Amino acid sequence: MITVRISFEKKNEASYISLLDMQRVMQRVLKRSSLPVWHTLGFNPHIYMTFACPLSLGQESACECVDVKTEAEAPDFEQWKTALNAIMPAGIVVTKVAPVEMKADLIAYACFEIRYPAARKAALEAYNALESVPVEKKSKRKVKTVELKEFVPSLDLTEEGEQVRFSICLPASQELTLNPALLTAALEATFGVPAAEASILRTHFLTAEKTLFT
Repeated sequence: MITVRISFEKKNEASYISLLDMQRVMQRVLKRSSLPVWHTLGFNPHIYMTFACPLSLGQESACECVDVKTEAEAPDFEQWKTALNAIMPAGIVVTKVAPVEMKADLIAYACFEIRYPAARKAALEAYNALESVPVEKKSKRKVKTVELKEFVPSLDLTEEGEQVRFSICLPASQELTLNPALLTAALEATFGVPAAEASILRTHFLTAEKTLFT
């Protein structure tokens, strides 16, 4: 049995599909495609699927992936890609289908590109002069204070027409996961830059050694 990784983009209106709904979408799409994916055994068999690092609602991504299994001996992965893209909902595009090379638990960092209106550049640059930016990370069990400057020491801004953008990499491991919304909320609280103006795109994952996760 081969474990297959389906890599895909999730953008525009698809960014508002929750993880639970995304699981339902993939179940339906894989069933409609008639691809030879493996189903779990038991009273209620369903397609085995594993998603890496759930994405927050409203955020876009160029590096989503879901792992499935197949008993096919020599699957044509280009045919898989074509078959899936033909029936994907708007905003979801399969970019690659291939055997799994790295397990998802090797992911240590998620990298993002964040864009704001260019008029916010001066306010965003003020972040760089701050010595400390403590934020509260809430979980089901507790609230933890995290020093954001430890992970985002500065914002390297680039102007592009009517927008300004910067890139950051945040922890995304079992030990610690930080959402870029913590940064946009801190920028709003400190400098009055509305978090709603931020466009967040997850671009890629890194391992603990800072190598590209594939």
